[in-house]
Amino acid sequence: QVQLVESGGGLVQAGGSLRLSCAASGTIYRVNVMAWYRQTPGKQRELVAAVTSGGTTNYAESVKGRFTISGDNAKNTVYLEMNSLKPEDTAVYYCNANLQMYSYCPGRSCDDDYWGQGTQVTVSS
Repeated sequence: QVQLVESGGGLVQAGGSLRLSCAASGTIYRVNVMAWYRQTPGKQRELVAAVTSGGTTNYAESVKGRFTISGDNAKNTVYLEMNSLKPEDTAVYYCNANLQMYSYCPGRSCDDDYWGQGTQVTVSS
């Protein structure tokens, strides 16, 4: 199976920085996309940033210019560098990976989504 293990959350003052890490392990043939989502109570989970295996990145408008996502294909790891943090960035951050465990899956797509357990990021004003 596949596991995603996140680290790096915590409490920081507004204007500060944090770096999140997420490592995928287990039976992995190929990682297609790794991403970070976040969720606050009563709201839907939203995409923060994503990076493909080819290095293409995508960001939510609210974090452009402040957050940087990067991936290490050899380690199946994704990082999220968060700078100039704001109180509204407070949320539980979840790592997501769209990947293939196998090269061939009879009768269906090999692509599946996996999620980490979430890490709390709290930004105080």
